[in-house]
Amino acid sequence: MKKIVEEAIILKNEQIAPDIFDMVLYTNLANNAKAGQFIKLYPDNNKNLLPRPISICEIDKEKETLRLVYQKLGEGTCLFSTMKQGEKIRVLGNCGNGYEIFEEEKTHIFVGGGIGIPPLLETCKQTKGKKVVVLGFRTGQFLKEDFEKLGSTVYIATDDGSIGFKGNVVELIKKENITGDYIYSCGPKPMLQALTEYAKEKGIYTQVSMEERMACGIGACVGCVVKILENGNCVYKKVCKDGPVFNSLEVVYK
Repeated sequence: MKKIVEEAIILKNEQIAPDIFDMVLYTNLANNAKAGQFIKLYPDNNKNLLPRPISICEIDKEKETLRLVYQKLGEGTCLFSTMKQGEKIRVLGNCGNGYEIFEEEKTHIFVGGGIGIPPLLETCKQTKGKKVVVLGFRTGQFLKEDFEKLGSTVYIATDDGSIGFKGNVVELIKKENITGDYIYSCGPKPMLQALTEYAKEKGIYTQVSMEERMACGIGACVGCVVKILENGNCVYKKVCKDGPVFNSLEVVYK
């Protein structure tokens, strides 16, 4: 589908955790958005900055809104964090291929690390059956209550043990012997690799959303490629265009 650049209206932009912001946009892009996709926001008051990719956290087609939960990290996201309700912002979307949603009354497991957590919320909303959510943070947490409102059982792991289990999400999954029919995941590459190995042992079909750095976001610059196993051969795929979601068994991590 052709990507569109348009002006969106900021309905909300609030801090919900240290350096974590919750933005809601009124935009026509909501009509065709899919769980696991992302959009790019333009920091227009600095023409030297590239648009920033932000994953879609929630979609409301009736209200034509997209919810974005992002981390204030670099110059671009710092600019976004200062924007106020009612301001307009240029957006490009919808980008990438989202998750394949399995709607059977099965056990769906959602595993997220850090800023890889937001795209799992809309994915969780669209599934039926038992929902188990495992979230990993360095310290503190965000979006836990949002997942619980969907009827999910939520587990939390933190690096410092300040909340929940002290350790990483895969260690927590093994400790709790969490198994199911499908895994949807997003987070840093080491987490995804460890989760892929666990899922392979358990025979759980797993989708991973890759967090590669992007420039153009439309597949032109070839700056976000990853190795993918295709028909027995290693090929390079663009995360922004062919992903960001892939079958975990197809990703070559080394």
